[in-house]
Amino acid sequence: MNMKNYGSRLKQLKKEHESLITRKNIPTKTNNGVYQRYTYPVLTAAHAPLHWRYDLNPDTNPFLMERLGINAVFNAGAIKLNGKYLVVARVESIDRKSFFAVAESPNGIDNFRFWDRPITLPETEEPDTNVYDMRVVEHADGWIYGLFCTERHDDEFPGNTSAAVAKCGIARTKDLVTWERLPDLISHSGQQRNVVLHPEFIDGKYALYTRPQDGFIDTGSGGGIGFGLTESMEHAEVPNEVIVDPKVYHTITEVKNGLGPAPIKTDKGWLQLAHGVRNTAAGLRYVLYTFMTDLKDPAKVIHRPAGYFIAPENEERVGDVSNVVFSNGWICDDDGKVFIYYASSDTRLHVAETSVEQLLDYCMNTPEDGYRSAATVQTINSIIDKNKEYL
Repeated sequence: MNMKNYGSRLKQLKKEHESLITRKNIPTKTNNGVYQRYTYPVLTAAHAPLHWRYDLNPDTNPFLMERLGINAVFNAGAIKLNGKYLVVARVESIDRKSFFAVAESPNGIDNFRFWDRPITLPETEEPDTNVYDMRVVEHADGWIYGLFCTERHDDEFPGNTSAAVAKCGIARTKDLVTWERLPDLISHSGQQRNVVLHPEFIDGKYALYTRPQDGFIDTGSGGGIGFGLTESMEHAEVPNEVIVDPKVYHTITEVKNGLGPAPIKTDKGWLQLAHGVRNTAAGLRYVLYTFMTDLKDPAKVIHRPAGYFIAPENEERVGDVSNVVFSNGWICDDDGKVFIYYASSDTRLHVAETSVEQLLDYCMNTPEDGYRSAATVQTINSIIDKNKEYL
């Protein structure tokens, strides 16, 4: 490739990249009254900066090749800081390693642009093989905490290159740039892949939503969304966990479930967003669901709408791990508007817009699961009867 062609190719790459980043997002034509989806993903692999992926020096990269490609951008924590909508995305390069990177938007729905460098996350004495799915929480103690899954090889099975151990990694920051790594959470209930910090102290202690499980993939006899307290985040240990939201047979949570982002506080209780997993003939299906917990006792469920809240639709169903939606980040504005950042099929990140008022109405007035086909019919008949005068 001569210098002229090199220059024109680089110019084209930059033009296409900038066009993608600055594309206006458009609400979908229809919605269910609970939330509004948007047409385009807010982040994809193609949003990753060119200077992460390419060596831009024509002497050392005369063919302008990608040196380290990006496979996916998904599962992002979220926070509003200094008037900016920020997501801390899981970025997976083509070597299958995930890392964290901050992308910033002026409005929460489009024009997300990655910061110049990904997050440099300090390691513990036992280095992480892989890190992912950070929940970002601005805590009452003044720190912003990032809780994430840290994955390492399970050395009890030296010959098994797929055997892994999952723990909850913990880091904290003031600005999302410089991070202090804290020791991993000590749990006495098996492995932990989904741990979320409650934003307020409970009885003077830090509160954690957990997801105890027997193994790296399978929850086994464990599972369900747990809740426990720790004296400190600098040496976090949860000696006891209670199950707040258990797995239930023949529901969207029959295989496993886990909390998504930290809950949103309202005057009627804590709004919670979680993911549930069930088995199908085509494999596991991940959906999102909501529930509410008591304002004074966030381990007590007070409202539990039946079924899923968001499920994968259309192109969302296709990707590296198909038929999956997952969320670990949402932002609640001062005016009550809520942006839900959800990933589809472990590939890309989307946004759905709703409000605290809509979420409360949905959680408090949606019928709960009766756990039997006959109960579902009774619920539908009840709705029909209430609608007779409006038909």
